[in-house]
Amino acid sequence: MKQKSLALRVSNTTLAVILTLSGGALLVPLAAQAQNIAIVNGKAVPKSRVDTLVSQAQRGGQQVTPEMQQQARDQVVLREIFAQEAEKRGIAASADFRVQMELARQSILIRELFESHRKKNPVTDESAKIEYDKFKAQAVGTEYRARHILVEKEDEAKGLIAQIKGGAKFEDLAKQHSKDPGSGANGGDLDFAKSDSYVPEFGKAMSELKKGEMTPVPVKTQFGYHIIRLDDTREASFPAFDDVKDQIKQRLEQVLMQQYQEDLRAKAKTDYKFGN
Repeated sequence: MKQKSLALRVSNTTLAVILTLSGGALLVPLAAQAQNIAIVNGKAVPKSRVDTLVSQAQRGGQQVTPEMQQQARDQVVLREIFAQEAEKRGIAASADFRVQMELARQSILIRELFESHRKKNPVTDESAKIEYDKFKAQAVGTEYRARHILVEKEDEAKGLIAQIKGGAKFEDLAKQHSKDPGSGANGGDLDFAKSDSYVPEFGKAMSELKKGEMTPVPVKTQFGYHIIRLDDTREASFPAFDDVKDQIKQRLEQVLMQQYQEDLRAKAKTDYKFGN
């Protein structure tokens, strides 16, 4: 009886070991499967490819949704199918493919380099505010809403001034005679702008007018002869900092990135002569 009990104990222990070992063996492929989304012709398609596509989409500003994640999975599996077919046809061995692969490798490296630099050198709100204040200081002042008629000859301009003084409508004459395609069709309307937005001769003559007044003589500039009428004035407005902060930070990021690229180019030792 004792020997039988011992034998039973040994058998039970052996069975437990076998079950443990077999259970562990079953866990390995399950764990591996968790890292893959599919098997294509015997080759595993890793989930990390999907994660990378989704991450790139997020970086590009897209919102991650279940539909987008499904599309990413579909795309990854389709790519594997197509890539395997390309391998079968020997495309990977071609010289053109190797050149394109090198260009793709460089593109990825450069993208990651610039992204790393951007993260290590963020544009702060303080920097954006300094830039905002600079622009705001330049923008304050009076804005003028004027109309003008541009012609080539002084005598023609004088004749139009006489017609306007005689009762002709400024807007109608601008449409008929102005050589400025941007404003002529709109009756000479230039909308609101600061005087320094124009060439000096035009800006000075316009800013000296009162509302409703017209220049008594033609104003000569590099473009020809102008007849100017001031319709309205206002103090220049400027958006609040919070409304434009993101745009300013984006612009500063671009400036910093351009400077970083120029620095790398200046430090590089090369016999190549750039076009600019």
